[in-house]
Amino acid sequence: MEPHRSTIVPAAEVRGVVRRFPVAGDDVTALDGVDLDLPVGRTTVVAGPSGSGKSTLLAVLSCVQRPDEGSVMIGTTDVLALRRGARRELRRDRLGIVLPQPSENLLDQLDAITNLRWAARRRHVADQSDDLDELLDSVGLAATRARRVRELSGGEQQRLAVACALVGRPELIILDEPTASLDRASALTLVDVLSAVAARGSTMVIATHDPLVAEAADVIAELDHGRRVR
Repeated sequence: MEPHRSTIVPAAEVRGVVRRFPVAGDDVTALDGVDLDLPVGRTTVVAGPSGSGKSTLLAVLSCVQRPDEGSVMIGTTDVLALRRGARRELRRDRLGIVLPQPSENLLDQLDAITNLRWAARRRHVADQSDDLDELLDSVGLAATRARRVRELSGGEQQRLAVACALVGRPELIILDEPTASLDRASALTLVDVLSAVAARGSTMVIATHDPLVAEAADVIAELDHGRRVR
């Protein structure tokens, strides 16, 4: 009799992923045969020292970078089989992404609430003003509703970027160092918000050095010199 096999499809998986970059006439391997499963509705933290490949792994999962070897699945979708336009649509419709520099996630000339409305339109989510105001309030930014991005502090921009990524509760939310510019109280608030969203079924993968975030994780995947060591 064959052993029972789970039929549950992970939110995302990478298998044997290798990513190299040319540096000074040579290739540097940022990811070296990495395997990773992201269980649906769970929070996975990607940990490791600076230069271990955390951001590169998240860029591959975000469909921003293509690996040199290996496979990447988002649900049942083979990402590497998609053309560029289809990968862009997948990012827009199914992923929430927070890049490490807060301002890179936002439209600088717009105010906070309009950034959320723009995120809702891109994700084809109905513009429910009450829902967006509630989301803004949940990350502690109710008072900044009408302030433009350039008028916000780095920490406020970071929290707004997270709020934009959460609009519509996408199936996979990818966050690179989301608490890096936050004080402890703001980081705790953000961790609570992310945990609540995960509890409603979204899958989180977070690259971080922050022990507050790591404590809230269901799974910790540790990288070192591009290899998964845990």
